[in-house]
Amino acid sequence: MPYPPRSRPIPAALAAVALAATLAACSSSPDTGSTGTLSIWDPYPQFTAGSAWAKVIDECAAGAGVKIQRQAYDTTDLTGKVLLAAQQHTAPSVLVLDNPVVSTMVEAGVLKANDEVGLDASPASPNLVAAGTVQGRTYGVPLGANTLALYYNKDVLAAAGVDPASVKDWASLETALGKVKAAGKKGITFSAIGTEEGSFQFLPWFWGSGATLTDLSAPPAVAALTQWKSWLDRGYAPNSVINNTQTTSWQEFATGQYAFAENGTWQLENAKKAGFPYGVIPIPGRTGGTAPAPTGGEFVTVPAQDNPDTERTAGKIAACLTAPDKVLTSDTALTYVSAVPSVQQQQVTQKPELAVWVDAVKNAKGRTGDNLGTRYPRISQPLWNAVQGALTGSKTPDAALKDAQTAAK
Repeated sequence: MPYPPRSRPIPAALAAVALAATLAACSSSPDTGSTGTLSIWDPYPQFTAGSAWAKVIDECAAGAGVKIQRQAYDTTDLTGKVLLAAQQHTAPSVLVLDNPVVSTMVEAGVLKANDEVGLDASPASPNLVAAGTVQGRTYGVPLGANTLALYYNKDVLAAAGVDPASVKDWASLETALGKVKAAGKKGITFSAIGTEEGSFQFLPWFWGSGATLTDLSAPPAVAALTQWKSWLDRGYAPNSVINNTQTTSWQEFATGQYAFAENGTWQLENAKKAGFPYGVIPIPGRTGGTAPAPTGGEFVTVPAQDNPDTERTAGKIAACLTAPDKVLTSDTALTYVSAVPSVQQQQVTQKPELAVWVDAVKNAKGRTGDNLGTRYPRISQPLWNAVQGALTGSKTPDAALKDAQTAAK
């Protein structure tokens, strides 16, 4: 998929729908405890009956003494269908949904807090749980996560005399890009398209500068956008990034001509098929360290029901789906880094190439974190508009971000 698989953030228009919805705080599923059948909706239509994911669901349902009716939808379709179902009192018993959408569902009155249904998110990493925390209460448990890092072409860097281990901050990355260009190759490709994908890819540089989403026009933010613009001006990045999705950006890297590509865990299998040796390093912060990258991935949640017994049974199923002994299977199937540190170590033992991704996830941030909640979509769109304005040259980075801050307010 063009965006982190199964991890598209809710668009601003859909957030507005959710905020406008006057949903009752309870919604009853058509499946009740009396029938011994509960429903689960998830955003994984690619995983059919018999898949590892479907088998985990069946095991958890059996453990709770019920049967499960599963419905799988594309992520963008799922959110709208859940909001409508909640209005019609037909919400699913268990809901797996994209992490940026959790706060929207909470505001719309769709979800039950963990302490009401017996869910415990404490085994998961706090930075991942933050996306499901609203006004001090947690809703759901993260199932797993993906995020961004820098893939590199070993042959291109070797020909340019660049040691990838030397890339520790923005300055050393600039030096590496200069050497690559001087050697006749291309520097870096990424997605700066005017959608959430563009914001998603810009955020590691934005956060890595020290900027915050509540002040889009601060000097650190300007420094981040100025850096991206300078890459285009100096020929380190192609002008195509302005329209690149993460898929087309990857296709550029796959030509073997680029030194670096910003992309995610979902490209690992494609990287193995690229036909050249590759490696992965964290996205560096402006002055060093690993830049916080945004998290993709879903939460397992429990929608409110008329029947408390149904909610408690749904809570048992949700707890089972996110238990350490289950998520290793699930996260492997979903190509996610686990949200549970102990499971992350098992993943690295099985696949050492995941080590850099585990570190990236440990440093990652939820886009709706920092108590932004449903404010995030109203910030993200002005931000991607600012990136577009600066990269196309219609505005300076400073002016573009000042306009973005005004729009975000």
